Amino acid sequence: MSTVIAASSHRFSRALVSSEGEPASPPPPVPAPAPSAPQQAPQEAQTQQASESRTSSGTALKDAPQRTPPKLLPPFRVLLHNDDINEFGYVTRTVIELAALPPAKARLVTMEAHTQGVALLLVTHQERAELYREQFASKGLIVTIEPAE
Repeated sequence: MSTVIAASSHRFSRALVSSEGEPASPPPPVPAPAPSAPQQAPQEAQTQQASESRTSSGTALKDAPQRTPPKLLPPFRVLLHNDDINEFGYVTRTVIELAALPPAKARLVTMEAHTQGVALLLVTHQERAELYREQFASKGLIVTIEPAE
């Protein structure tokens, strides 16, 4: 018996041929490689896992952690006070620099503090309000804070 290699659909296969030229029994078929599952992006995999962890009614299963939304910090007013020491232009430039207000708004706040004695500069949380108070004090301006509620 001799071996002959024949081309078949871009693959080579072996065919056994007997000495008389008759084909011998065909070899067992070679299994085709199994198609691999498509790769998912990490975010898609997380989304799929999250959706699988829910029941058909859409409620979370017991083992899923419950998240509570963060609590809002209490608001504080930052008040700019008038003084007879600093010039109007200096106060306006300092408000623009430290509070990041547009120039027109900074002039209005400075004018209100000048005419009324005090003006609302902005409302923020306590820690940031204290920072503003310290920054304005370092520039020689009087700023106080108070709870907004």
